[in-house]
Order: sequence, then C-alpha cells, then structure tokens
Amino acid sequence: MPPPGHPVRRALAVPLCALVLALGPAPVPAAGAGPGPSAPPAAAPWTARPAVNGSGTGGRPYVYLEGPPGAVLRDGLSVTNPGRSPVTVRLTGSGIGGRLRTAAAEVTVPARTRADVPFTVAVPDTAVPGEHPGAIEVRGGGRSADVRVRLRVAGPTLAALTVEDVAVSGRLIHYTLVNRGNTALEPRLAVHADGVFGTLLRRGARTLPVRVRPGQRVRLTEPWQDRPAFDRATVRLDVTTADGAARGGATARAVFVPWGLLTAGALLLLTGAGAGAYALNRRRVRGRRPDGGERPRPNDRQDPRSSHVAKAGAES
Repeated sequence: MPPPGHPVRRALAVPLCALVLALGPAPVPAAGAGPGPSAPPAAAPWTARPAVNGSGTGGRPYVYLEGPPGAVLRDGLSVTNPGRSPVTVRLTGSGIGGRLRTAAAEVTVPARTRADVPFTVAVPDTAVPGEHPGAIEVRGGGRSADVRVRLRVAGPTLAALTVEDVAVSGRLIHYTLVNRGNTALEPRLAVHADGVFGTLLRRGARTLPVRVRPGQRVRLTEPWQDRPAFDRATVRLDVTTADGAARGGATARAVFVPWGLLTAGALLLLTGAGAGAYALNRRRVRGRRPDGGERPRPNDRQDPRSSHVAKAGAES
C-alpha cells in the first residue's frame, strides 16, 4: 500500500520535471577556470594617537614636550587595533633635529588590543630656544598616520618677522613672509596703497590663516580686484603678531597703464599721419608740369609791362 501523500508527490513531480527540462542542465565551469577576481582587502582599521596613559592623557591632539638644551624628554604613543586579526606597523621619527627615537621600529598589535610605544626626544646642547615641530609616522595594513610632536626648548625667545618680494601682478599682490626668530608666529597683515590722485586701498590688520615656523618662508598673495586702470601706486604691507612682539613691513611700486586704449590711440595717430602724408603728396603731384618742371605759382608770373620794358632796353 503506497504511503500517505503518494498521489500528491506524484502529481507535483510532473511539473517539476517539466521545469528542469525547460531550464536545461546547470552550467559547468570551463576547465582551468578559477574563481572570479576578489575585492582588494580593506585597510586595517587601526589608529595611532598620543599615549593614553603614562605621561599623558587621552584625547591629546599632539604630544607637547618642553625642556632645556641637553635634556632627554620621554612620552609615548598608542596604536589601537579594533580588528579581528593582528596588524604590524612600522614607526619612524622625523624632525626635531633627528633626535626623536621610538622604543621599537616595528610593533605587532594583536586583535582588539592597544599597544603603547614609548619614545624619547634628546634636546641638543646647541638647540635654539623656541618651538621645534616633529612627528612620528606610523605605517601598516595599507595605510599611514602621523602623531605630531611639538618640542619647546626653554630659554629666551626671539620673535622676528619680515616681508619680502612684494610685487603687483594683475589683480594680485604677491609677497613672502619670513620667520627669522626662534618661535612660531601667527602673523597679522595690513595693506595700504596710495596713487597719484589719493588713496587706492586701505585694509586693516587681520590674522592670516597660516602659522610660520622658525626659519620658514611662506609665499602668499593678497587680492586687489578694484585696482585702478591708470595710475602709479605705492603699495605697503605691514605685518605684526597679536602681542606685537614682531613687526615688519615692505613697499613696492606699480604702474597701471591701459595698454589697449594706448594701442588704439597710437593706431589712430598713425592712420591720421598716413592720410596727411598721402594728401600732401597728391598736392605735389598736381603742381608739376607734364615736362617735369614746376608749374609757376600765381605770385611768380611776370607783369607784361615789366617784360616789355626789359625788351625795349635790350634793343637800345
């Protein structure tokens, strides 16, 4: 006796077989064909920041160290690996006179672990007082990150800022800021321009969006959209710091000439001169006789009476 439900299964088997025959056999991979290209692995989601323990606390944007020349300063950075597999990173210090050294050049961080790496900064005996920037580059897992280090060497500081290479080109004022001191500066700039007929430009002092490090040269531009079309200007740039510790300034001269109008005027003058020369030449051509001699002018014609008198005198 057939098991219960047998008629139902037999009734369903017929349309299923028809569907399989309609679709045909399943495709078979070609010989030697391998799996399709796989997506590149994502970069390891590790992070590198200033140390969250030891000499520092979490959330620091950079490492700040301060000491006199000859001192050895210590701090650390933390590499956090929240992934599911270990990651190996390499650490390289740069800046601060090459005196930044990490405790290890390569670190392997296990999954879901944080590794704290100490480092030292040996302040040279001849270090200039002021700020000295540096960084620790961390590379691994297809990405890189920098942990910034700012060293301040104790001692008297010197703030000195100069403005150089001022020039006007088009609608821009070009200039260079040079930090000749031993501390980083955030400059403020004021612009003045005077022409033959009065004031052309007045811009009060404002803080520039730059930070000039000791010994650094920064090339900048200042827009001058409404510059005059015809004038001779004296442009002056004055720089200072918020506390007034450093001041500097420089001037440049600029001549504005509407060359397009001058060229058009010169062409008109040349055209007028050419037309005048042509008219004069035509008058000269009309004043000549067919034999090439000059036609007598009205004032040059002789009085017939004087000619008769001259002829009688010759006969006597």
